[in-house]
Amino acid sequence: MDNLDPRIVPDQELKALESRIDELVRACTHLKEENRMLLARQDSLVSERATLIEKTEMAKSRVEAMITRLKSLESGS
Repeated sequence: MDNLDPRIVPDQELKALESRIDELVRACTHLKEENRMLLARQDSLVSERATLIEKTEMAKSRVEAMITRLKSLESGS
């Protein structure tokens, strides 16, 4: 038995290549799913940020209105 039989080596190499390709396909599939999830998370965070900015602006306006009223009460006394 010769382990370096040229008919066997290419078959072994082909099987190793097939195995590596399968690994790469799995990795690609995993990365696509991870990317999809990250994009969804990004969309969610962008939406949340917009909501928080809007709430902050509303609070700022209300505080400024309260300050203005307080100042007018002080000057009216």
